[in-house]
Formats: sequence, structure tokens, C-alpha cells
Amino acid sequence: MSTLDSSFAEAHPIPPRDRDTMLQLRAMILPNKGKMRGTAARPFYETIMNRVAAPEGVAFRADTVGGIAGWWCEPVGARTGAVLLHLHGGWFNWGSAQSFRHLVGHIAFHAGARAFVPDYRLAPEQPFPAAPEDVLACYQGLLGRGARAIALSGDSAGGNLALGLLQQLAQRPPAERPVGTAVLSPVTDLAMTGASWETRAAADPFFIREQAEELVRAYLGGGNPHLPMASPLFGDLAGLPPIRIHVGDDEVLLDDSLRYAARAIAAGVDLKVDVWEGMPHGFVGNVGRLDAASAALDAIGIFLSTQFAAGNPA
Repeated sequence: MSTLDSSFAEAHPIPPRDRDTMLQLRAMILPNKGKMRGTAARPFYETIMNRVAAPEGVAFRADTVGGIAGWWCEPVGARTGAVLLHLHGGWFNWGSAQSFRHLVGHIAFHAGARAFVPDYRLAPEQPFPAAPEDVLACYQGLLGRGARAIALSGDSAGGNLALGLLQQLAQRPPAERPVGTAVLSPVTDLAMTGASWETRAAADPFFIREQAEELVRAYLGGGNPHLPMASPLFGDLAGLPPIRIHVGDDEVLLDDSLRYAARAIAAGVDLKVDVWEGMPHGFVGNVGRLDAASAALDAIGIFLSTQFAAGNPA
């Protein structure tokens, strides 16, 4: 495991039972490393996400919020007035609310709150800033429905959108701001300047730089990757609510999390990063197979339920 700044990052050794499981998973994944390209990868990506085990005690239903279609994930006994807005991953080019509903259902169950997953517009058909516009519209729709406490979550590209939305909402009245944000392996730097694109190039079983560059170009459509709405790393991070980040130590995106955390903490944000040894991108989706996934979900649930209680004590 890499040397981390212990003032904001906690390193989690790989659970003993996960070692053999990860060897098996890597053997399955590695033949396709870097091969998922463009819109042709959408069906395969949907298949991957639909394999996430369905959570018990969570109901699912389609809906439209703020003009954006999506899916509700509703745990039994969810806290009244609390809503989690989860923004799904897929490098801005892939993914859907339906295929992510099981993963988000696990997060919602652990947080004790209903979650909505919007189908924001995807690139390349609808490039930047279509996705940020959609997630803002959805957030405003939740406010319009009377949500008293809203938290944000997101994974990968969805983590980018969640952290970008935080910055868009930073100047709103306190009652209209999110109570907290939990993200998984967020993409924070579309200029791709993090050192882990090199230091984790061999360890990451999913992505290579050339592949990610193609997906980012499709999303930006010629836009500037240094715009804060595109890359939250480069934004004004002062005044943001508490944030928790979970990321694998074997990810080319590791530095996207660590550098964002360092800048946010310097700006006074309550932020912590959990770094999971031996874990690749999207490891939380292996709930039921990896102890690290269960532990991360437990930590996310505790954080979000605490923030909901503080923001919506009823």
C-alpha cells in the first residue's frame, strides 16, 4: 500500500478472505482491460452492473424528478424527509439508473434513507454540460417535493457529478444545501494529471490512459477540462458540507481522490478518505463477495445516517 497522509486518509489492509477472491476476480477482468470503448461498451457495462446482488428489504420503482427520469430505491423503515441523490458511474458515457439500482439500494439500506438515481444525459450524444445540468434539475426537483435533508452520493463519473453539484449549491441558503456527500472513486480531474495514472497503471485491472482519454474527450466535446464544473479538483472548495471518499489502492484514479481531499481540507472542509488495499475500481459492487465492500458500505451508512440525523432530526 502507498504512503498516505494520515491526517485525512485511513489505509485499510486487505481482509484475509478477500485475497483469494480478488485473485479470481482479476483473472476474469484482466482479459478485457482497456477494451471497453465508446457507446459499444454500454450493453456489456449494463450486464456488469446488473450482476450486483439485490439488497434485501429495499423496493424499487421508476419515477421522474425535476424532469429527469430515474429509479427510487426505498428501504423498509427509511427516515422520513431524508433523501439520498445518487449519481451513477460509467465514465459519463455508460450506465443507467436501472442497472445501478441494486448498488444504490445497498447504500440506501445502510443509510436508512430513500435514494433516487437519475438517468442524466450521456455522452457523446449529449456532452458536457448536459449531465451537470440534469443532476442540478433533479436536486431542485427533490427540494420541490419537500425533502428536508438531502445527501449526495456517487461513484466514479457520478462522484465527479456529485462533487461538482456541491460546488454549484455552495452559495444556496443553508436549508437548500446537501447535508453531506459520500463518493466512491470519484473522477475529479478530467485533465488527468494525477500521478496514479502511471503509478497504478499495472495494478489497475480495468482502465488504461488511452481508453479514459477517449471517454473524457467524448464527454467534454471540446470543453475545457480545467473548468470546475468539469473537474471538481479545480473549483473553490470552501464552505462545502462534510465529505467521505472511498477508493481502492489499485486504481489509476487514486490520486483524483487524494488530491481533491488535500485541497478540500486546506479549504476547511470536514473530509476523510478511506483507501482500501488490493481493491480495484468499483469494488463496493462486490457486496456479498468481498469483506472490504461490506465494510465500506457500513462506514458510508454510518456517515450518511449521522448527517441525515443532524440535518433532519425529526
